[in-house]
Amino acid sequence: MITARELTKKYGGTTAVNGLSFDIKPGVVTGFLGPNGAGKSTTMRMILGLDAPSGGSVTVNGKAYRDLPAPMREVGALLDAKAVHGARTAYRHLQWVAQAGGISRKRVDEVLDTVGLTEVAGKKVGNFSLGMYQRLGIATALLGDPPTLLFDEPVNGLDPEGIYWIRTLMQDLAAEGRTVFVSSHLMNEMEETAAHVIVIGRGELIADMPMAELTRQSARSHVRVVSPLAGELAGALEKAGGTVTKLDDGSLTVVGMDAPQIGDLALERGLGLHELTPVRASLEAAFMDLTKNSVQYRSSGGAPQQLAETVRALAAEGTD
Repeated sequence: MITARELTKKYGGTTAVNGLSFDIKPGVVTGFLGPNGAGKSTTMRMILGLDAPSGGSVTVNGKAYRDLPAPMREVGALLDAKAVHGARTAYRHLQWVAQAGGISRKRVDEVLDTVGLTEVAGKKVGNFSLGMYQRLGIATALLGDPPTLLFDEPVNGLDPEGIYWIRTLMQDLAAEGRTVFVSSHLMNEMEETAAHVIVIGRGELIADMPMAELTRQSARSHVRVVSPLAGELAGALEKAGGTVTKLDDGSLTVVGMDAPQIGDLALERGLGLHELTPVRASLEAAFMDLTKNSVQYRSSGGAPQQLAETVRALAAEGTD
């Protein structure tokens, strides 16, 4: 388990992470989401002891990373897939890391096979594609067979087969009882992979809940209702506390009531139903709603004033 309590990181006058508290539990894949600059990478670096907290604490299985007696056997991580010496072969890179952690050569062969790099183990890493770098980084994280794993953007550069493979791998690792913490900007993939999600914005916690609950609570989740007595039903639903929108095709969109509540009300009033369909918001939609006030950089039409002024100043300099 990874435990953070009031975790804070400041760089001079800038607060990158502000009072984060959460538990990353074993047995499920936990997704870590947030806009660019939200503090995700900084948080992961503090978990791994690469950055010292300015306040609060973070532990892995009850200990700070620096106090773990055999770190590679406790925690595996992929933060920067290309942080590898390009002149080394994949095998030599893994062998070097294994020796540093007191891990056998046999394990090197095992992880190469796990990530599908056995055939290119003798090739120099500098000639690898981004997807191959990712596989090598995952192999490095798995070397110590650790119970806790952290992955930062692990599917970047992978083809569809590779994305499916890493998704399945992470879910299988969690099913073995390991703690799996993964950060990604690919919402569709995260929705398929993670069972729990932590969302941060501007360094602060926004949400910490099961994936299904997050999407269910989104304002974009609703129930589609079709009834031959739509007008009468709409009135009854509004009196019961629902928010009803009448669509051009005669159907109703209901927010604030779930399908069983709507069905029970229709039965009580003797109002026929031809369709009653819960429509759950996508993770992407729920994420956009949650973080709309936490985005530091926006595209045209939504740029913060400071950014817009900077862009105008740079444009003016270019015309001098």
